Amino acid sequence: MPLLGVNIDHVATIRQQRRAFEPDPVKAALICQSAGADSIVAHLREDRRHINDKDITALKKALQIRFNLEMSIAPDVVAMACQTRPDQVTIVPERRQELTTEGGLDVVRNFKKLMPVCSKLKDRGIAVSLFINAQIEQVDAANKLGISIIELHTGCYADANTARLRAAELKKLIHITRYARTLGLEVNAGHGLKYHNTAPVALIPGMHELNIGHSIISYAVFVGLERAVKEMRSLSVSSTLKRRR
Repeated sequence: MPLLGVNIDHVATIRQQRRAFEPDPVKAALICQSAGADSIVAHLREDRRHINDKDITALKKALQIRFNLEMSIAPDVVAMACQTRPDQVTIVPERRQELTTEGGLDVVRNFKKLMPVCSKLKDRGIAVSLFINAQIEQVDAANKLGISIIELHTGCYADANTARLRAAELKKLIHITRYARTLGLEVNAGHGLKYHNTAPVALIPGMHELNIGHSIISYAVFVGLERAVKEMRSLSVSSTLKRRR
């Protein structure tokens, strides 16, 4: 049964629309924790457009579940991670103009840049994950870096507009997960997962954790954050039980 990581970035996005004090992403994280989330995810962007340094410090102090900090390898962000020491960091590509992360990190091309950053973070006792596309060469490069965790970008699966394309993308995720597990890597997945398309990914053998944000926060507008987290969590549980039967 895969774990559920809840991304709270969009709570901070609403706050930043007015540069106000609410809604508080830390309060949201604590509700998610109480509702059964296994980890909290927050992305500290270079431009601090939603989550900021103060949030990261407060989240680290407040949470009793795993805190997963998404980040680029910008020096000031790396320094903040080393100072705060979240339980895990997930390194993602970042472009200033993007609305959200647009794809996986190219570990092959950025191998030399990533090596000292990953070593620095690991030396601080922080687990390091790389957010990558479902490609063999990217998994191999992550493994050569000594990374123990990868997160597969599920955007292509989520955006597929026909059942045939969706099935093909799911097949890629299954294949890459199986391959990565043979290397001893922990495999997570996320991006674009929603209530109607999460179950097939949750059923992938060897899938460790699903990280979901926008869909949960959007649904919470109508039903409340606690119920939104519980319903997403139940999708993984019910899917796994059906597979076992």
